[in-house]
Amino acid sequence: MPVVVAKDVRKSFGSLKVLDGVSLSVNEGELIAVIGRSGSGKSTFLRCLNGLETPDSGKISVADHELAPGEDALRALRQDVGMVFQSYNLFPHLTVGANIELAPRLVKKISRAEAADIARSVLAEVGLADKYESYPEQLSGGQQQRVAIARSLAMRPKVMLFDEVTSALDPELTGEVLKVMEGLSRSGMTMLLVTHEMAFARKAASRVVYFHQGRIHEQGPPEEFFGAPKTPELQQFLGAVL
Repeated sequence: MPVVVAKDVRKSFGSLKVLDGVSLSVNEGELIAVIGRSGSGKSTFLRCLNGLETPDSGKISVADHELAPGEDALRALRQDVGMVFQSYNLFPHLTVGANIELAPRLVKKISRAEAADIARSVLAEVGLADKYESYPEQLSGGQQQRVAIARSLAMRPKVMLFDEVTSALDPELTGEVLKVMEGLSRSGMTMLLVTHEMAFARKAASRVVYFHQGRIHEQGPPEEFFGAPKTPELQQFLGAVL
């Protein structure tokens, strides 16, 4: 059953048309790698899925939530949809544990002890079980990004969205984060990932989606997508990045 459904989604900023009729269906447990040139609409589409941007038209359903205006609808959506960005957005004055516990305590109204148990559990999932008492400034960029992933996992989402989460990291730290994401995929998490990491997309994705000029121009399983691109636009793009 599809857990993400977007139908004819359109979005403009002033006279700039960013999304021009995007339709996509994602089944439970799929890892969708979204690629394309800067400005092709990839990140805007992800932000629409989490309610950070409001489409001008079209329909979106994520984890059984119809995208709708209003704080209550967005709060319900974001309990089931986690999003991780390029910037870690950790509170520097809070420990790693406190950063992770904040949302479950405020949103789900769980006890401090239960939130601490969840924080320790998700830190173990991302390979940082020993960093519970650390502060963000004591961590590398890759570790901070893994904490940001753990913070989203603490809400036990049904879908995870990743918006170029490794683009600010050096290759070694990028490998740390991608390993965590690959593990999440193996555990059955439904994931959409905007990325420039073509090797990871080829290895781990269920499907690769190519955005071009605000539309999904081509998509398919990695072997077919990278091995036999059908359109000149995708051939040219892959020729430039591979």
